[in-house]
Amino acid sequence: MNQKLLKLENLLRFHTVFRQLHSLGQRRILAQWNHVFSSAYPVWTAQLCIRPWQTDPLIGAALSQYRLLVTKKEERSQKSQLLSTKSKKEVEVWIGMTIEELARAMEKDIDYVYEALMNTAIDIDSLEAHSRLDEGRIKEVVKMTGMKLKWSKLKQDKIRENKDAVRRPQADPALLTPRSPVVTIMGHVDHGKTTLLDKLRKTQVAAMEAGGITQHIGAFLVSLPSGEKVTFLDTPGHAAFSAMRARGAQVTDIVVLVVAADDGVMKQTVESIQHAKDAQVPIVLAINKCDKAEADPEKVKKELLAYDVVCEDYGGDVQAVHVSALTGDNLMALAEATIALAEILELKADPTGPVEGTVIESFTDKGRGPVTTAIIQRGTLRKGSILVAGKSWAKVRLMFDENGKIIHEACPSTPVGIVGWRDLPSAGDEILEVESEPRARAVVDWRKYELEQEKNKEDLKVIEEKRKEHQEAHQKAREKYSNMHWKERSFLKYQEKKEQKSSKSKEKEERDSHVLPVIIKGDVDGSVEAIVNIMHTYDASHECELELVHFGVGDVSENDVNLAETFRGVIYGFNVNAGNVIQKSAAKKGVKIKLHKIIYRLIEDLQEELSSRLPCILEEHPIGEASILATFSVTEGKKKVPVAGCRVQKGQLEKQKKFKLIRNGDVIWKGSLTSLKHHKDDISVIKTGMDCGLSLSEEKIEFQVGDEIVCYEEKEVPAKTSWDPGF
Repeated sequence: MNQKLLKLENLLRFHTVFRQLHSLGQRRILAQWNHVFSSAYPVWTAQLCIRPWQTDPLIGAALSQYRLLVTKKEERSQKSQLLSTKSKKEVEVWIGMTIEELARAMEKDIDYVYEALMNTAIDIDSLEAHSRLDEGRIKEVVKMTGMKLKWSKLKQDKIRENKDAVRRPQADPALLTPRSPVVTIMGHVDHGKTTLLDKLRKTQVAAMEAGGITQHIGAFLVSLPSGEKVTFLDTPGHAAFSAMRARGAQVTDIVVLVVAADDGVMKQTVESIQHAKDAQVPIVLAINKCDKAEADPEKVKKELLAYDVVCEDYGGDVQAVHVSALTGDNLMALAEATIALAEILELKADPTGPVEGTVIESFTDKGRGPVTTAIIQRGTLRKGSILVAGKSWAKVRLMFDENGKIIHEACPSTPVGIVGWRDLPSAGDEILEVESEPRARAVVDWRKYELEQEKNKEDLKVIEEKRKEHQEAHQKAREKYSNMHWKERSFLKYQEKKEQKSSKSKEKEERDSHVLPVIIKGDVDGSVEAIVNIMHTYDASHECELELVHFGVGDVSENDVNLAETFRGVIYGFNVNAGNVIQKSAAKKGVKIKLHKIIYRLIEDLQEELSSRLPCILEEHPIGEASILATFSVTEGKKKVPVAGCRVQKGQLEKQKKFKLIRNGDVIWKGSLTSLKHHKDDISVIKTGMDCGLSLSEEKIEFQVGDEIVCYEEKEVPAKTSWDPGF
């Protein structure tokens, strides 16, 4: 209706203009006759200028109605604009907020934020819901929504109160009481550390260990015949457990360095010496396996001089005891040497006040939940104590010794198993007692907050670097397209997007085939730590990427299988189990579960799996060799073809195989033959001792007397990863 009225008004305006022009023309004529009609025609001339809608009541009414409608419409639009500006929503944002937080602040879906970011230079594929955005991206997204931006100072400037728990100040020396020494047994793998401890404890731990090697820290309280008590820590000697040895040295008073008399100083022996020196812990040398015929204790002492371990025989302060862990010879002398050194050190501790200690090992028990093995260093631990370790806390429900016997209190230097942890602490975490559960929660929250803040800073740095990269790429693209016609620019952009899509799909296919996602499950935290540390030494990413998807303590679960299925990965279990239901589920989903009891077997399996992901390599296998005795050329049509006269020295030459020409030890040509003749006959095989003439597929190659021709075939051979974990 409005459009019809508008057309009507336009027609009327055209008609009016025509009438006015006509009136002007009439006035000029009338001006000439003014002296005749000056008194009679004023009214008539005025009537000529009257507008038609002023005389026609229907047209006037229509136009007045139209103007009324248009006026009301304009008023409504102005009111709606005013209302929209008044009701414009404010969005409270802060620097470093995540995509999820921004969507929540705008009361929008996460996909809405992704759509807004699609028009920017940022790579959408690299973003997750928890990815952090910089100031520029936040402004762009909020601007697209039409909302008002409000920066929150509280989010970026608010400083939380430090609620962490710390160790107490040093106690008054008058309050200290004597304590048992903590002795760590260290040395190279298979030098007899655990057997030595077995003899002292009169147990058979070594016989129960997989592969006969220790693969986690064992803490034992040993009562010697003389009545003294000593806490022994048995650390692994395998190369994979460097972190465990370092941890053992940090919580100990004395290190007993075990070296086999028939083997001498080895790599892990040197590493153990370094750990002891870093922790400033004195060493007692136990030269083991002295019952063997090939034993040479003096050689061991001399080798140790190179590492600043000087025995008393050579004028130093390190006690050296010749023992045999297998027969038990001289073990009491070793115990006495350890006790004598402990007396010199005058070891004392404060048994009162809040408990302080260190987590030696942690694992998950099916019936008890998270369990830790700890050494108490200060205070006395009792049932009901509230403890904090790392990002976990516990109300002690149960305590037990190394034999599984329930105990009611643990004094300084006592190894103790603790049950009651809400989460599993990490091996090496410091244990501190706090006054209440709310206080423990506050400490854990603060530590998690600190960790999150550190991660946020790292994320922001990465985001800023990515933003600069995108800006530089965007600037280069603008400079590239600046002098082009818009049609040419559009065509080039279309071609580039097309190439990017195809390259991305190819990259994804290549990445899937050249990536090994891995999930690690172990029996104790220290074992998992050792495996993860070995994986960190991986340096063959150019061949195949090793991606650690998840690691944890405990048996293989359904969640692990689902995760492996999602990432197309492999589950490696160390000293853990996978139930029948889990194994059936994994088989159904095509997930590999590989369980091992010995750590180096697990690493070997990992190397084999990495090698299986690599493309096969071509290896050349020689079939025959011939030497060139003469060179000449033959005419074929209008061309002269160089021909070599050869004699087969080894094997045979087969025309269908591949050949290479060698001159002075360098390969100057590879390819196939165009002809192979014996006298004038074309043949396919020439055997050892026979003469032949041959020509190559490339005519530009010139033969020289003395050159060698090698016939070979290529075979695909499985590739092996170049990664060497060091053992």
